[in-house]
Amino acid sequence: MSREPRGGLDAELRDPAVDGAEASTVILVEGESDRRALLALARRLGLDLTAAGAVVIAMNGVTNLRHHLGELDARPKPPRLLGLYDIGEAATVGRMLASAGRPDAASSGDLEAQGFFACSLDLEDELIRAAGPAVIEEVLAVHRDLARFRVFQRQPAQRERPIEAQLHRFAGTAAGRKAWFAADVVEVLPLDRVPRGMARLLEETARG
Repeated sequence: MSREPRGGLDAELRDPAVDGAEASTVILVEGESDRRALLALARRLGLDLTAAGAVVIAMNGVTNLRHHLGELDARPKPPRLLGLYDIGEAATVGRMLASAGRPDAASSGDLEAQGFFACSLDLEDELIRAAGPAVIEEVLAVHRDLARFRVFQRQPAQRERPIEAQLHRFAGTAAGRKAWFAADVVEVLPLDRVPRGMARLLEETARG
């Protein structure tokens, strides 16, 4: 199990300023952890995003979608736009796409037709359920976080919660943990358990 993303992913992770200026496809995701996880999965699936003319951009929050849509649509040759979002933000994503001149979206299916795919509840939640607690604990052990998780589990507010809910909460409790958590889970996740939204997004990316 690797503690850090490997191979061609390293160079892209070292360049957070990539803005997709030359890309024919721009994939918008909510945050840096989502970007890292998607890049890790693309590498594992053998999808060369650079060769596909695609770049993944972290919006730093779904509320910035409107800004990115306006900026990208204003280019002389607007790129194809795809995205990954948390299911609880479906109404917000649909509203912002509509305000940017795209079709109204009454459901997640309508958003998929526009290239935007949902995570339920969010990407970390989906990955925890897909991998299972034992695999997640192995990832925490690599980062020397498993003992901290055991202490966290004994907190009064956590004792009665399912382990999946405990892991989801723990993933976001320390600065920096969320940045590596999803990508490192993707590194060890059996490919037949990849969350549907991530898989469909990369399938759509590969179509060009």
